Amino acid sequence: MFERSTILFIVLGGFFVANALIAELFGVKIFALETTLGMMPLNWQVFGQSGSLSFTAGVLLWPVVFVMTDILNEYYGRRSIQLLSYLTVGLILYAFAFAYLSIHLAPADWWVGIQAEQGVPDMQAAFSAIFGQGMWIIIGSVLAFLIGQMIDVSLFQRIRRWTGERLIWARATGSTLVSQCIDSFVVLYIAFVLGPQQWSLELFLAVGTVNYGYKLIVAIALTPLLYVGRALIDRYLGAESAAQLRARAAAL
Repeated sequence: MFERSTILFIVLGGFFVANALIAELFGVKIFALETTLGMMPLNWQVFGQSGSLSFTAGVLLWPVVFVMTDILNEYYGRRSIQLLSYLTVGLILYAFAFAYLSIHLAPADWWVGIQAEQGVPDMQAAFSAIFGQGMWIIIGSVLAFLIGQMIDVSLFQRIRRWTGERLIWARATGSTLVSQCIDSFVVLYIAFVLGPQQWSLELFLAVGTVNYGYKLIVAIALTPLLYVGRALIDRYLGAESAAQLRARAAAL
């Protein structure tokens, strides 16, 4: 019924959207990286600020989104990523709209205390705290994602024109490092500097730098996955069909 390239786009695109949406919803969880890895806190010192390596749970999935962005860009071109990015933003906003609607539904009396023995005395309050993310955080994360994606796809194709089919790592890693630098600082600036918390410039720069440093390390570490993904896709599509798809993507 469908060509293999169409099936591949649906699978990759669905995985792209799902990971971005899950990362947004689970981003409310803040975890300590050093403790998770069984390490002593590093107590970083940046811009006169200090702290441990604490990140949102969403950072575990965003690198997957970065990899999917580059793979889709490689085979389907800039317009495919733009379409998926706009679709993802729409679905994220739709999910948060339904979350706020769910929060304001009157809870059943028996449900409110159903997890009291597990240490959650008020399920309604817990539900509201988890899914009722602040408006500034939602706006910041959505705008940062959209701006980062638009920069990523444009820079990816520009580097591709310079390098041709060579140096996959250069266009993938290079575009990700630039786009995620902007993404890291945009979300913090909107959510925590313009937002009600009114972070100082020093705190904003320190947290943004630490977050970007983490993304930089992960982006470089995941570069081999691009080669693995390309090999698997070429095998699935066939070398000739894959080459034609990449050539068409580069021309879009």
